[in-house]
Amino acid sequence: MPFRVLEGGGSTAAAIIESVYAALRARGYDPVTQIVGYLISGDPTYITSFNGARQLICRLERDEILEEITRVYLERLDK
Repeated sequence: MPFRVLEGGGSTAAAIIESVYAALRARGYDPVTQIVGYLISGDPTYITSFNGARQLICRLERDEILEEITRVYLERLDK
Protein backbone atom coordinates (compact mmCIF):
# COMPACT_ATOMS: atom_id res chain seq x y z
CA MET A 1 0.00 0.00 0.00
CA PRO A 2 1.56 3.32 -1.01
CA PHE A 3 1.91 5.99 1.63
CA ARG A 4 0.14 9.23 0.82
CA VAL A 5 2.05 12.46 1.26
CA LEU A 6 0.21 15.11 3.23
CA GLU A 7 0.15 18.29 1.18
CA GLY A 8 0.34 21.72 2.75
CA GLY A 9 0.39 20.52 6.36
CA GLY A 10 4.10 20.98 6.92
CA SER A 11 4.12 24.50 8.26
CA THR A 12 1.08 23.93 10.47
CA ALA A 13 2.50 20.66 11.79
CA ALA A 14 5.86 22.32 12.43
CA ALA A 15 4.27 25.19 14.34
CA ILE A 16 2.22 22.80 16.47
CA ILE A 17 5.22 20.60 17.24
CA GLU A 18 7.26 23.65 18.22
CA SER A 19 4.49 24.93 20.51
CA VAL A 20 4.07 21.53 22.15
CA TYR A 21 7.84 21.23 22.58
CA ALA A 22 8.00 24.65 24.25
CA ALA A 23 5.10 23.84 26.59
CA LEU A 24 6.69 20.55 27.64
CA ARG A 25 10.03 22.25 28.32
CA ALA A 26 8.33 25.03 30.27
CA ARG A 27 6.73 22.44 32.53
CA GLY A 28 10.02 20.61 33.10
CA TYR A 29 9.27 17.53 30.99
CA ASP A 30 11.65 15.86 28.57
CA PRO A 31 9.89 16.75 25.29
CA VAL A 32 11.43 13.88 23.32
CA THR A 33 10.28 11.25 25.80
CA GLN A 34 6.80 12.72 26.11
CA ILE A 35 6.25 13.12 22.37
CA VAL A 36 7.54 9.61 21.65
CA GLY A 37 5.21 8.26 24.35
CA TYR A 38 2.31 10.03 22.68
CA LEU A 39 3.27 8.82 19.20
CA ILE A 40 3.59 5.20 20.31
CA SER A 41 0.50 5.02 22.50
CA GLY A 42 -1.81 7.67 21.09
CA ASP A 43 -2.54 8.71 24.68
CA PRO A 44 -2.77 12.52 24.79
CA THR A 45 -2.02 12.62 28.52
CA TYR A 46 1.66 12.35 27.60
CA ILE A 47 1.30 15.98 26.48
CA THR A 48 0.78 18.73 29.03
CA SER A 49 -2.35 20.82 28.81
CA PHE A 50 -0.22 23.90 29.59
CA ASN A 51 -0.71 26.63 26.96
CA GLY A 52 -3.19 24.39 25.11
CA ALA A 53 -0.45 21.98 24.00
CA ARG A 54 -2.67 18.89 24.32
CA GLN A 55 -5.42 20.47 22.24
CA LEU A 56 -2.90 21.52 19.61
CA ILE A 57 -1.30 18.11 19.23
CA CYS A 58 -4.71 16.46 18.96
CA ARG A 59 -5.37 18.57 15.83
CA LEU A 60 -2.80 16.46 14.01
CA GLU A 61 -2.83 12.79 13.14
CA ARG A 62 0.18 10.94 14.53
CA ASP A 63 1.37 10.14 10.99
CA GLU A 64 1.42 13.88 10.24
CA ILE A 65 3.71 14.43 13.23
CA LEU A 66 5.99 11.59 12.19
CA GLU A 67 6.10 12.89 8.63
CA GLU A 68 7.09 16.39 9.76
CA ILE A 69 9.75 15.17 12.18
CA THR A 70 11.20 12.80 9.55
CA ARG A 71 11.14 15.49 6.85
CA VAL A 72 13.01 18.00 9.01
CA TYR A 73 15.56 15.41 10.10
CA LEU A 74 16.26 14.19 6.58
CA GLU A 75 16.47 17.72 5.19
CA ARG A 76 19.15 18.48 7.78
CA LEU A 77 21.16 15.51 6.48
CA ASP A 78 21.16 17.04 3.01
CA LYS A 79 22.75 20.28 4.26
